[in-house]
Amino acid sequence: MLELVKAGGWPMVPLLLLGVIALAIVLERLWSLRRNEVTPPGLGEEVRNWAARGKLDPTHIESLRRNSPLGALLAAALDVRGRPRELIRERIEDTGRHVVHRMERYLNALGTIASAGPLLGLLGTVVGMIQMFLGILDHGVGDVNQLAGGIGKALVCTATGMIIAVPALMAHRFFKGRIAGYIIEMEQEATLLLDTMDGRLVPAAVAPAAAGAKPVTAKG
Repeated sequence: MLELVKAGGWPMVPLLLLGVIALAIVLERLWSLRRNEVTPPGLGEEVRNWAARGKLDPTHIESLRRNSPLGALLAAALDVRGRPRELIRERIEDTGRHVVHRMERYLNALGTIASAGPLLGLLGTVVGMIQMFLGILDHGVGDVNQLAGGIGKALVCTATGMIIAVPALMAHRFFKGRIAGYIIEMEQEATLLLDTMDGRLVPAAVAPAAAGAKPVTAKG
């Protein structure tokens, strides 16, 4: 392996650096984009129960805001509770843009690595080929096996660039898809909270209290 790195020449240094950065980004995003960290199970229902029971003191809301991206989105809606529905929705959308931006942190860098890796590898190969042909110009063709070995060494950079780029591209697409799924889930939770605050939806924990009430029959 060390011999291949030496054979690739100086372009291998930035290529290996890109590989290390890509690996660090992938590990960090895998940790940060865990489901329990983004959309904790049961959080939406718990917040709807708060809203239905009126337990919305500033301490609860601030704790919710720091809980998770979903918590930040729901807290933004609770901050403007009692306002017109469209105003609350605008606040949710504005907060949602900030939440998505935080979830997509470093993904642009990962996408850049996926695009730049093969190009940098190709540059290393071109530089190696130029050096080899300049050597032929000065000393002649010489041994054909040596010429083939030189071409093989020059291609090391291209192979390295592709080895780095393919996993980086796959990880980039994977994280984009996961974030898109989280966005849909958070939109659904925000809509349910809006319906609860409008009185259109009764949370499951609150519904049993009203279950014993006599139903109202329509007058014929």
